[in-house]
Amino acid sequence: MAISIQPVAGKLGAQVSGVTLSGDLDPQVFNAIHNALLRHKVLFFRQQHLTDVEQERFSRLFGDQVPHPTVRSAGETSALLNLDSKEARANSWHTDVTFVADFPKISILRGVVIPPYGGDTVWANTATAYEDLPAPLKQLADNLWAVHSNLYDYVAPRHATEAALKRYREEFTAQEYETEHPLVHVHPETGERALLLGHFVKHFKGVSTADSKHLFQLFHQRITDLNNTVRWRWQAGDVAIWDNRATQHIAVNDYADAERIVRRTTIAGDIPLSVDGQHSRALKPSPEARSPRTEADKKHLAA
Repeated sequence: MAISIQPVAGKLGAQVSGVTLSGDLDPQVFNAIHNALLRHKVLFFRQQHLTDVEQERFSRLFGDQVPHPTVRSAGETSALLNLDSKEARANSWHTDVTFVADFPKISILRGVVIPPYGGDTVWANTATAYEDLPAPLKQLADNLWAVHSNLYDYVAPRHATEAALKRYREEFTAQEYETEHPLVHVHPETGERALLLGHFVKHFKGVSTADSKHLFQLFHQRITDLNNTVRWRWQAGDVAIWDNRATQHIAVNDYADAERIVRRTTIAGDIPLSVDGQHSRALKPSPEARSPRTEADKKHLAA
């Protein structure tokens, strides 16, 4: 069956069928997927049922994998993050790992255990959010910088043990990361301008806490407007791939005490560039702080 790419919402999102994801994809098929990702921002694949090994092999087609900077990788994997609802639920809008300067360019998520109801993920298009701003707000946004930090308190499920919650929080914040990003960055592949915001933002540089909250809400509401989103109802075995440079997402916490397990890989990104040509700046733990690499990717970079 020929590959089919069908949009599922007006501003972003497409479902891809006629392909089985693997690390051995035909280059033409992979190019079609990559081009569709740049266009639609998030792609959905039903009934893939990848193993951990298969997910990592497929992920590397997009570039070097990066483990989460502070949370250990799952099992015997090198860079696969296990997201278990028994430990934490990140039910607020965010772009993945923006507390580092070179945050991931692509995230790949697969459904392992899906609740009988609820647990959808919603994505928003940060490029169209910027594009639709009136000119005065674009001018304001172009000149703002925000400080992003991993000192964020994930929401706990009601049945999580205090010990499990304490371990997760301590692990996630064991090393403090802090980075200055422009509110508007230029996508390195498409040239689009996109808003860079989300729950890792602490405040805007040179702006008071109170004014930072107002500014955050002003632009956050533009990003997360319902007309600027796409919602996916998960099934076990599904895979979602999104351009982390042009989206935000939220996992909806509406499935009570049911179990939800998804596993994510992320691909190394570039340091964002502002509209006036300045790069994002790492502040903590040092100006040289970057995303960690797997041992295999370290060898690849050194070759």
